[in-house]
Amino acid sequence: AFIESFNGSFRDECLNETLFSSLADARSEIKKWKEDYNRNRPHSSLANLTPNEFADKMTLQKQAA
Repeated sequence: AFIESFNGSFRDECLNETLFSSLADARSEIKKWKEDYNRNRPHSSLANLTPNEFADKMTLQKQAA
């Protein structure tokens, strides 16, 4: 289920909306999208936290233990 969700988001939000002028441009735009997806977007598997928020929360929990 995760891969289908990821692929749908990637296609809808990056591939379908972006006209790449070159392979280098495609790589650059895909890298930006991937970084946003992996750092700044809430994920249901992380209790709707962003990966950065989740990492911060785990760090605080480890420090408190």
